[in-house]
Amino acid sequence: MIFQQYYLECLSHASYLIGDPTTGKAVVVDPQRDVSSYVSDAQEQGLTITHIIETHFHADFLSGHLELRRATGAAISYGTVGSARAEFATEPLEDGRRLELGRVVLEIRDTPGHTPESISIVARETKSS
Repeated sequence: MIFQQYYLECLSHASYLIGDPTTGKAVVVDPQRDVSSYVSDAQEQGLTITHIIETHFHADFLSGHLELRRATGAAISYGTVGSARAEFATEPLEDGRRLELGRVVLEIRDTPGHTPESISIVARETKSS
């Protein structure tokens, strides 16, 4: 599993690139506005970003989800609890949904709190077959 954290100190903001080197599929979680690091790091590691996952609507800072979708064509996803809706196309992530990148599996957990649609992601690497 490729699991890379990006930390923007001025905003105390963490984001992640999670990928499966066996399939080359990857996701970015809570991207910062400047998406160039995700794009270049994914290319260097032979990964294609297929999903952008927002753990909640970020009204407190500007997210890079739209810029990253323009750069990669990846789907943007949010949790499904609550009434918040985006003004652009999204792929909803309901509680218990599993995103399989190959041997890396992401499982979505509804965790309302910070905002009603907040989610957490459990990342696991399965054994090879």
